[in-house]
Amino acid sequence: MSGLTDPASISATALMRLEALARKPRDLTALAERPGAVSIPRKGRGQEVREIRPYADGDDPRHLDAAATARTGTLQTRTFQEDREQTVLLIADFRRPMLWGTSGRLRSVAAAEALALIGWQVVLDGGAVGVVALTDAGPYAERPRTRARGMALVAGCLARAHVVALASRRATTPLVPALLRAAPLAPRGALVAIATGLDQPGEGLEAALAALADRCRVQLILTEDRFETAPPSQALSYTTPDGVARARFEGLTESRARRAAALVRPGVQVARLATDRVAS
Repeated sequence: MSGLTDPASISATALMRLEALARKPRDLTALAERPGAVSIPRKGRGQEVREIRPYADGDDPRHLDAAATARTGTLQTRTFQEDREQTVLLIADFRRPMLWGTSGRLRSVAAAEALALIGWQVVLDGGAVGVVALTDAGPYAERPRTRARGMALVAGCLARAHVVALASRRATTPLVPALLRAAPLAPRGALVAIATGLDQPGEGLEAALAALADRCRVQLILTEDRFETAPPSQALSYTTPDGVARARFEGLTESRARRAAALVRPGVQVARLATDRVAS
């Protein structure tokens, strides 16, 4: 994303530096298309009065303040703080299938950077951020907290979990059961941002996403290595549990695009993140 982190490891310090990128003003269209960028939708008018000011054309007459109007002799209206969805749970897939890369960063490192950018956008908007890092050795988690301290805990958790993930020699665990165990950490109505390659998901992925979308908004960030987005045309050898096999991969790009399109549903936003993409 930004080149701020080592391509093969995750530094809490580097993730904290992404605050500067999150603060940059951006074109709204480009922001909506950026994997790892999220807008915080308004829930509606809040109940806390922000200010009382002179009435202007277009103001809602229902918000006229009778006392202030009588006191000043001119129409006065109340304005309100806007409620926002202010909690995000970041879920980073650090299982074995995420710990590789042929160009740019490891898929896991790209996932951490994208999630950290989301976290910064939320806390800078006054919200809270929490994290669950899924490793084959078990999950690492921090409950949602606000401000830079919340992001510091998130960054530290991601860095620690990634070290454990790289060192683990355990068999790959399915993604779906781990997602379902992590989801309750997000309160109803929160955003759940999941960065994964969706390798070895296990049974029931579509049902799990539907269940998440029933209680939260879901942003699914699909990390993709250059090998997946621009595979070589020639046949390649690869190792399997049964020995060495050989295959062509030119259809991989189309299958990834079909998979991403099939995952879109109400309440689920899907973005594809190339691991060698450099953000400005």
